[in-house]
Amino acid sequence: MTPVDRVAVVIPVHNEEEHLGRALAGVEAAASTLRQVQPGTDVRVLVVLDSCTDGSAAIASAYTARNACFSVLEVAFRSVGRSRRAGNWQALGAGAEASPGAEAGLWLANTDADSVVPDNWLVGQLELAAAGADAVLGSVEVDPAGMAPELLSRWQSMHSFGEDHPHVFGANLGVRGSAYLVVGGFPRHLSHEDRVLAGRLREHGFDVRATDTIRVRTSGRTQARAPKGFGAYLRTLGMEIALAPEGQS
Repeated sequence: MTPVDRVAVVIPVHNEEEHLGRALAGVEAAASTLRQVQPGTDVRVLVVLDSCTDGSAAIASAYTARNACFSVLEVAFRSVGRSRRAGNWQALGAGAEASPGAEAGLWLANTDADSVVPDNWLVGQLELAAAGADAVLGSVEVDPAGMAPELLSRWQSMHSFGEDHPHVFGANLGVRGSAYLVVGGFPRHLSHEDRVLAGRLREHGFDVRATDTIRVRTSGRTQARAPKGFGAYLRTLGMEIALAPEGQS
């Protein structure tokens, strides 16, 4: 197994000024931790600004101005799936000449702009990669801030986590560049691009590890950016609670 010596973190962003600063600070801390553990590893962070009309670009620019590992890609998709795909493609430097063999040492780590990764996020993913993983599916926990207690309780009761969990979250997903290229990468879907990628990797026989050891905290908002994404799921769950007969919520 080719050792990982390059890491690219991809973060799709659409009008995330409320959360983006914390998300980038978390990724910056995780990159610093990885450099301490594996000094020779090159880490790059690509912020994909998708049709942003708020202060997201200014927040991202503040990071690119003071930290050379941060860069920005501007797109106009209004689609988290297509933005994530474009960011990973850019991180690969992939064109017609791209070959899986040349990208075996590159790790693509994906998260979201409303999520905060732990300090050991990249270290944990690369430890699993060194143990043979071609992809890592991490777990998420919901940030209780501003979230209805009933909704938080319902979500927690429905999502128990551990090793080999069944969940797929774009906010906490890593994949080896070579495996990503073999399966064609993230699809150009409006949503569920993360699940499709994980399914393709498994169909091709790649080693996909699901872990709860590097849990990411994500917002509990119900104003969804993706039509069938995590926020939309929480909104639907909240509606079910509101419509449930008294005593059954």
